Amino acid sequence: MKAKHLIIILAAAMASLSCNRGLKDGEYTLTVLSTNDVHGTWFDSTYVDGKIRKSIFAMNYYIDSVRTADGFGNVLLVDAGDCLQGDNAPYYFNYIDTVTPHLFPRLLEYMKYDAVAMGNHDVETGHAVYDRVAEDLRKAGAPFLAGNAIRNDNGQPYFPLYKMVRKAGLRIAVIGYNNANIAAWLSEELWSGMHFVSIADIIQRDVDFVRAKERPDVVVAAMHSACGRGDGTILEAEALDAFNKVKGVDWLICGHDHRPYVETRDSSALLNSGSHSRYVAHGKMHLTVQNGQIVKKSFETDLIPVKAQKADPVMRAHFQKDFEAVRSFTLQEVGVLNVDLNTRDAYKGMCDYMNLIHTVCLAQKPAQISIAAPLTYNGHVNSGILVFNDLFTIYPFENQLYVVKMTGAEIQKYLEVSYDKWINTISKPTDHVLKIKGGDDPRTQQKGWSFENRAYNFDSIAGLNYTVDVTKPEGSRIVISSMADGSAFDPEREYNVAMTSYRASGGGNLLKEAGVDSDRIDERVVSRYPEIRNLLYDYLMENGSIDPEMIGKESVIGRWKFVPEKLAGAALEQDMALLFRK
Repeated sequence: MKAKHLIIILAAAMASLSCNRGLKDGEYTLTVLSTNDVHGTWFDSTYVDGKIRKSIFAMNYYIDSVRTADGFGNVLLVDAGDCLQGDNAPYYFNYIDTVTPHLFPRLLEYMKYDAVAMGNHDVETGHAVYDRVAEDLRKAGAPFLAGNAIRNDNGQPYFPLYKMVRKAGLRIAVIGYNNANIAAWLSEELWSGMHFVSIADIIQRDVDFVRAKERPDVVVAAMHSACGRGDGTILEAEALDAFNKVKGVDWLICGHDHRPYVETRDSSALLNSGSHSRYVAHGKMHLTVQNGQIVKKSFETDLIPVKAQKADPVMRAHFQKDFEAVRSFTLQEVGVLNVDLNTRDAYKGMCDYMNLIHTVCLAQKPAQISIAAPLTYNGHVNSGILVFNDLFTIYPFENQLYVVKMTGAEIQKYLEVSYDKWINTISKPTDHVLKIKGGDDPRTQQKGWSFENRAYNFDSIAGLNYTVDVTKPEGSRIVISSMADGSAFDPEREYNVAMTSYRASGGGNLLKEAGVDSDRIDERVVSRYPEIRNLLYDYLMENGSIDPEMIGKESVIGRWKFVPEKLAGAALEQDMALLFRK
């Protein structure tokens, strides 16, 4: 019986091989288009002032133009993740209208995407959202791929590893991966039942497996992972690691870092379109086939800049009803703002914007101290009637709020670590007190000068009175004089500290550098609260308005400042003028 069974298996295998006799001799050209980190820029119009912006409606204009020129059947279209977060539209369809079929799969079906690699911000939406979206994407023919999201119960991928596509007469395998560092940013409840492994550890095995099983002519690896340095040292940035080492991958499509980048080599090419619908990454692969074998291949790559005014009018009309639903929701009034909020003021000291965030966080008992950073790089909200749309400017991410136990000594160290991401040690007003560098920042689209580090890691603390001495080196800059209410601050005492779920899970490495093991954060968690934007909404429902006197109570939030004030003030004004071209 065993011998007979073996003969049957061998016969089936030979039959399978005989069915795939190889390519016909000749020349083949495959066009590859990729997008990534769209972050909800689905509609070409903002919701309040009617201004147009870059969007997937505009990307579709360029995608259709390429398909018209090269032939629809010759163009592969892939996305590399972070689709479901970052704008009013995904928020609405993720959490408000959960009855209407989710808009994102409908958009991708309209645009005829072939596959989507899942991103970390897609996971951030939670099982209820991404499980539903994944099923709709499967039906739409563009499945969420994440071969490194491994089920805890059976060791198999939670999402499909790959999809087979036929384009330009070629059999193409699209293999997909999510970012491997998700556990460092997101609460486990958001990704329960699975864990994420390093792409570099499994991609060669997966490529070999897919090539042996499917015998594709072309292999595409789509991963929501930044380019990185290519030295294997950054878990969230493994694209160049794979590009440098993995054999058998023709196209590597990546994202996460929001940096538009393409590269062509002799045997492969890399595409990263940046973020927020600013570019469509574009490439061509030319193949020569002789005797049924690929004997020559070459690549071309470039970035297609997207112009907002090129939005596809037919696509806009098709989804107009969805736009009106989102617009109606986000224009509902939620309260009154009695002071202008400028998010960039947070870089030079206390400000109404950060005071508001800290006040909302400290209102969640049993929080005694609040840690928070500016999450909108350069946003502005005018005083007057607030609508829900304004809350996305004030707080753009779906971070939950945690209250975590930390000792006074850990808090002191944390402050030293945070401000070292932010400022230099200076001796004269012409020194750069802010850690800035000349050159454009493709992530923020800042021109001329930009921060060396990410502003969303520039944490300040409320609930304390302290100073930051810009003439001192890290380790001796912070002097904590007391708690906000004037009581003594004790390095040996434990305090209840409010912080985002991103920070509590290890995001930015600030806790680690302060000596707190974020892998064991559950042992320190005192309370968990809903998303901070929702807490801000609750604050408005309770108080009706945001008043500088209420959010600026020093007995609650305390007081901090850069010292010496004259030296620091002059240097800060100089650097802010460079950053924001005053």
